[in-house]
Amino acid sequence: MRSPKSFVVVVRRPDGAIAIREQQWRSLLPDLKFLRWPLFRGAMVLLESIHNGFVALQFSAEHALPVEEGQPAQQTPAAAMWIAMLAMVALFIAAPHGLAYLIARAMGWDPQGMASQWVDGGMRIAMLVGYVSLMARTDHARRLFAYHGAEHKAIWTYEAGQPLRVVNARPFARQHPRCGTSFLFVVIFVAVLVHALVLPALPRLAGSDVLNALVLVPLKVLLAFPIAGIAYELQKLSAKERCPPVIRWLTAPGMWLQNLTTREPDDAQLEVALLALERALAREEGRAKTPDGVAVYPDYAIAAAA
Repeated sequence: MRSPKSFVVVVRRPDGAIAIREQQWRSLLPDLKFLRWPLFRGAMVLLESIHNGFVALQFSAEHALPVEEGQPAQQTPAAAMWIAMLAMVALFIAAPHGLAYLIARAMGWDPQGMASQWVDGGMRIAMLVGYVSLMARTDHARRLFAYHGAEHKAIWTYEAGQPLRVVNARPFARQHPRCGTSFLFVVIFVAVLVHALVLPALPRLAGSDVLNALVLVPLKVLLAFPIAGIAYELQKLSAKERCPPVIRWLTAPGMWLQNLTTREPDDAQLEVALLALERALAREEGRAKTPDGVAVYPDYAIAAAA
């Protein structure tokens, strides 16, 4: 859980103890204030979310599977983040782009034309849904997705103004409009629209079709940053009560995708999510009980946190 001032990770260890990592939140590139402006902040939110995810996964792995002597050191979150970003570029930008180019050549279309960009976008969406669907079939992902559902139920409980208790969190939906899954889908959906409108209007950037197609890949990577900015503002707007229907329609598939990336959590998973949220809120309200660091509690219940 992240709040404006705190980043908290809570993990239930195999022995039943709960490990808590609580740190003051420091944004990436804090001196560049313009990166927090509307239409700029979306790209930073995407980068920070990826970084936070790897920090949380590394902490979880350390406590769920302690490193034994002689094992190689784990990758740092920063290194893992860049590897993941390269993999995302390869899977969700380069691969659909290459396949769309081959289809365009076979059909006699302009590889930079609108038809080719719609094919590219359709395959990008299909790859995202297919990738998530395959992940959801593994045991580890099912457990991870249950914690994802617990996170959303905890947020709904707080937003409803109810005490952070398991009994209060159970009835809430496991989907949430400000979910990272929805954000990722909206990013890809906006990318489809932007590429289809912008790229056909650009002049050719290289002489041959092959070279021109290769040059368009880094251009699409650069366009990902303003696209993320647009997607973030759309998602924030979609979460408001008086959201225009067209915006809610555009962002609805991201909510549907959460049916794959969330599962119904059990009470123990809800307890972990509620505890993480409570500790994040404690720093916001000046109630932080411990300095930055890691603590392990052999017997810690949510009742003790509030």
